[in-house]
Amino acid sequence: MPAKDALLAEFDMEMANTRRTLERVPDEKFDWKPHEKSGTLGWMSAHLANLPYWTVVTLQRDSLDLAPTEGPAWTPPKPANRKEVLAFFDKHTAEARAALANATDTAFAQPWALLMGGKELFRHPRAEVLRRMVFNHSIHHRGQLTVYLRLLNVPVPALYGPSADEQTF
Repeated sequence: MPAKDALLAEFDMEMANTRRTLERVPDEKFDWKPHEKSGTLGWMSAHLANLPYWTVVTLQRDSLDLAPTEGPAWTPPKPANRKEVLAFFDKHTAEARAALANATDTAFAQPWALLMGGKELFRHPRAEVLRRMVFNHSIHHRGQLTVYLRLLNVPVPALYGPSADEQTF
């Protein structure tokens, strides 16, 4: 079985769970944060909406420099409300899925690097980067977002099984 088949199945499930979670974000609480060291609900939602785009970057470039010495630093989109978050998420998810579907096993094995100011932070095969920096990273922040929702008394969706708010999934 081609690697993309396993990755696509996992990607589809995780992105569906992420979308269900993002759908719960209340616009009126976009500036709320659970702790002074935490990001706002709006930031967390925007970050989750942008993470699928890393799939495209990982598969279509050899590297990404977050703070290039020449030219502007990469800046993520900053949606202002849930509708914009979902629009960014849907766009990035569709682009990411297409990139995954068109990738080959050879492409997944090729190295990819993350840089900051020209300094290499890491270099790994693309498949590993996708699992760590897209899939696992999304799962991590989605978990944080469910805690934000719980603290705001917003019903938490069932993701891998029932939640205290939803018994079916």
